[in-house]
Amino acid sequence: MLNFFFVRDARREMRFFSSEPPQPPEAGRSKVKAAWELAKKKLMVLPQRMLRQEQAFARTLKLEEPGIRILYSGIADEHKIHHRFSFFLQRQRSKRVFYLIGEVLLVPLTGLLMPLPGPNIAFYVVALLLITHWLSIRGVRAILKKRHEFVEAPLFAEWETAVADRAEDRYADILDRIEREYGLVNLRKVLWK
Repeated sequence: MLNFFFVRDARREMRFFSSEPPQPPEAGRSKVKAAWELAKKKLMVLPQRMLRQEQAFARTLKLEEPGIRILYSGIADEHKIHHRFSFFLQRQRSKRVFYLIGEVLLVPLTGLLMPLPGPNIAFYVVALLLITHWLSIRGVRAILKKRHEFVEAPLFAEWETAVADRAEDRYADILDRIEREYGLVNLRKVLWK
């Protein structure tokens, strides 16, 4: 089952990310899909904390269940977390719309780089960001339509308490335990550095 997480990072900003979905076998993938995945790995210029959030929004498009399971710290009561999460989604959707407008305005400018020799990497990066933000807007819309099941996770409560106390010496240990518990990778880049 795919878990989603709604947690404060070390900067005290809310982050939304998901666990990695089960990977399909490599043998059944088409060459186009393999090329698309390679391009995303090479050209994606977003930092990990933002990229993982974009991926989590896009993953909700593939879910067929009527609801999603979101793990959170449990520090705030469930009624308050519903409102906070709804406001967070509305704000993220508004940000993505502004990003999309800016990227659409940048696409024609990347055409000016066409006379330069070699591939037009600037166009590909902007096009990839445009597609990524479009998918995340659709994902946010899908999340808003789904039922949200909030589940308390004690390790995230410990994390948010350490962040509130600014106890950076405990961050690494807590993040390692969270990664082991939920099968996450590179969580430090999402929640800390």
